[in-house]
Parts: sequence; C-alpha cells; structure tokens
Amino acid sequence: MDKKTVINILNEIGLLLELQGENPFKIRAYYNAARALETLDEDIEILVKNNKLKEVKGIGEAINKKITELITTGRLEYYENLKASIPEGLVEMLKIPGLGPKKIKTLYDKLDIKTVGELEYACLENRLVELPGFGEKTQKKILEGIKFVKRFSNQHLFSEAYSEANLLKQYLLKTGLVIRCEIAGSIRRKKEIVKDIDILATTDNPQKLMESFVEYEKTKDVIVRGDTKTSITLGSGINADLRVVKDEEYPYALHHFTGSKEHNTTMRHRAKRMGIKMNEYGLFKGDTLIKCQDEEEIFRKLNLSYIPPEIRENMGEIEAAEKGEIPVLVEQKDIKGVFYVHTNYSDGANTLTEMVNGARELGYKYIGITDHSKSARYAHGLKEEDILRQFDEIDRLNEKYSDIKILKGIESDILKDGSLDYEEDLLKKFDFVIASVHSNFKMSKEEMTERIIKAVKSKYTKILGHVTGRLLLSRDGYDLDVYRVIDACVEYDKIIEMNSNPHRLDIDWRYSQLPRSKDDGL
Repeated sequence: MDKKTVINILNEIGLLLELQGENPFKIRAYYNAARALETLDEDIEILVKNNKLKEVKGIGEAINKKITELITTGRLEYYENLKASIPEGLVEMLKIPGLGPKKIKTLYDKLDIKTVGELEYACLENRLVELPGFGEKTQKKILEGIKFVKRFSNQHLFSEAYSEANLLKQYLLKTGLVIRCEIAGSIRRKKEIVKDIDILATTDNPQKLMESFVEYEKTKDVIVRGDTKTSITLGSGINADLRVVKDEEYPYALHHFTGSKEHNTTMRHRAKRMGIKMNEYGLFKGDTLIKCQDEEEIFRKLNLSYIPPEIRENMGEIEAAEKGEIPVLVEQKDIKGVFYVHTNYSDGANTLTEMVNGARELGYKYIGITDHSKSARYAHGLKEEDILRQFDEIDRLNEKYSDIKILKGIESDILKDGSLDYEEDLLKKFDFVIASVHSNFKMSKEEMTERIIKAVKSKYTKILGHVTGRLLLSRDGYDLDVYRVIDACVEYDKIIEMNSNPHRLDIDWRYSQLPRSKDDGL
C-alpha cells in the first residue's frame, strides 16, 4: 500500500471520528499522523519493516500499530468497522461547502438526516431554522451548497484523477500483456476537472488483459466487461475505462479518444476539405488507409505541426498549427524558482529553513517567502514583529547559502476597500508583495472589480494572487470582470499569478487565449 493511500485513510478516520463526536485529542492524533507522513521522505514500507515508524514525530504507538496493519495486510479492521458504523450519506454531506462534521452530527442527532437528499428536503421544509447553531441564513447557504455539489457530481480534481490513472497505467504495463498503452481523454489534456479515466491499449491477448484490468487491487465494482471495452469503478469513486484497439489503429484511436470533441470535429472538417476521411480507425483516401506510426504523423498528413494534447480544445490551436505557431509549453525543467511560499510563520507546515532547502534540492535559483498578512487571523497572519523576525532569519539564510536567493515577500490581503494590509512604512521593506482577496467574497461585480484594480494600482503590489478566488469543486470564483483586471495588470505592469495548487489552478489558462497582439504587454 502506498503512502498516499495511508494518508487518505488516516484523514478519513479523523473525519469519521468527528462525525461521531469523538474526543478532540483522539481526532487530532489522526490528522497529525497524516501530516507527519506527508512530510516524510523515507519509504514508509521500509520504516514499518524495520519497526522505525513509531520514531517519526506525530505518530504515537496506537496509530503506529494501525499503519503497520495497513501496510502489512492491505486493510485496517478498525477503519472498516468505523466506516460501517456511520451512514454513508453523512460522509457525502461533507462535500457541501460550509457544512462541517459538527453541524452534520447535529442534523443526524436532532433530525435523523442521513443523506444529501433528506437534507435538501428538510431545508425546503424549513426544518433547519429552529435548530441550534443554524438559522435561516445557514439553511439558505446549505441549499446553495447542495446545488453546487449536484452541479459537480461525479467530477474529480485533475491531480487526484491523474494519480489514479497513472497507477492504473503502470499496473497494466507490468502485466506484460500490453504492446502500447496510454492515458487518454481529459486527463491527457490535463483539464482541471475530469469525470473519468480513459486508457487506450493494444495487446495480443484482449481477453486476458481485460481479466487483469478487473482484477486491479483498487477495483470496487465492474460496470461493464467486454473484449474491446471494460469499465470499472475504483475505490476512490472514479470510473475507469480500458479500450483495446488493433496496434495499427492505435495512433488514430489515441488522437480520437484524447479529444476534445470540438477539436476532433474541426480536425475532421479539415481532413474532409483535403479529400480525407478521419475517424478513430484511421485516415482514409477513398478506401485506402493512410498509414501513420504516431500522432505526430497524423498532424503532418493534414499539413499541421504537432498539437500537444493540453491545447486540443478548439480554441485556435488548429489555425496556429497551420501557421507553425504552436506555443512551446512550460515544463518542469523550465521552472527556476517560486514566489508564492508559506511557512510555519503563518499556516504552512514547514519551517523557513526547510522550504529553502527543499527549493535548493529542486535546483531552484530563488524562492520568495510570502506568508499571510495580519488580517488573515484564521491563517496566523504575521504581525509586524513576526515580519521583522522573519527578515532576520532570511538574512541569515542568504548569508549561509550562495546557490539560492531568498526574497522577502508577503501575501497581503486586499481589504474590502482595495487597500493593502500594512502601513506604507512596512510595505516598502518587502522585496515584493502579492496582493490577494481572502475575505468579503459576496460583493457586486463592479465593486469587486474596482476593489482588485485599486490593489493592482498600488505601487507596492508586484503580483496579483489567485485572481478569481475559485476553489475547484468547492467554491465558484467571485463575481468580477476578469478582462478589466487583466487590462489593469497590463497597464500598471503587474504580474498575474498562475496558482498551481490543484484546488485552485487560478487564473484559468483559457484567459490567456485573449485576442491580443504579442507586444501589448500581456
């Protein structure tokens, strides 16, 4: 069992215990153990084998035994019994924004609500209004949250889906049954939210490969089973499809099942204008197959430069490929440093020194430390004395290390009136300031737009953080005119952050497809 699965189970135990109203210290122990494993560099299986896991700070004797049981047997009886004792619908309710374990327990204890459907009905019947700790406003927010959850049901963050898909792909490769195998669909296109996993493979033994597919250790249910397509549901709740095609059809099928549908439609129309029929089985001139060894050759046959999967969304990429103007995509090796870093001075898990050393191990040339500002009390925002103490530590580390530059930054809250979170005398001491909205989300579109533009105009703002404030599958972005904000950033020469937290991925990449000239500053 891999470390990520163990961490997920520990966190889930913590949540289940909260739903039971268990002792807070016991609950915290599971969350602390999960956090300890997240920062663990050693191989968890080796630590368990050598009985060294209990030496890890944050893991007590009782939890050590449970992790050992998980690693050695692949299951945990305590977890299974705990899960069985709590109605499954209560866990589903945790997906509703603003509804935590304590409130869910109250709903269960007082109104015997066990499912999202029962909760929605209770809200419509006005039954939550008199409940302690609720009221009319809370009831309205819960109803809005239920609508949000319904909108994104059966959808998953790219980071989670990609991790599952890659593990499944590696499993199939290890069977020795596949000739070629690749992840397709929206995961291959790296969409921020995906519905399911698509894997395409070629094999000399389709029946045996499908048998191996359904026998995958994470398979929860088999939806449909056949020689060319089999669908399963994984334990994480995401569906996975395996399609088997003939090896000579593989390049065409990979392009087709990667999508998007809109991209494929435009490609077919282009092929048709050239007298070519295009589908998942091949390119055909009349009845004759135009042989292609890979996707690159398919694009060449249609007089196009290669289009990477990430931009196959029918947003001008085919026209760009026709002109040979496909952009070079950023890769991990291109990243020389990071500017947006929290430490345990505010709500980060690691010390400043640990973050700097982590950046050095990645070969970064610079790192910008940007803890939360004072108004972010929920995140232990920094007071002036904390900032000065952090400045001293940064100075010492800059003297110690010559291979990396450590910059003094702050993530300053954009206050309701658009001003930044510190006085001018302090703001001017930072190397740079990231300005971000963290409160007062429910402003009108005009008010929110003006608020952010005012912050952009500040001479101390260097970077605008997570522009729309969205939390994928949890919260829509605030209502604002994104294009006006982008124009303001161009006018005042400010950097727009591309937040890579898998829950944000903000600003959305599609805003980069604006009809602008190359020299307008964007």
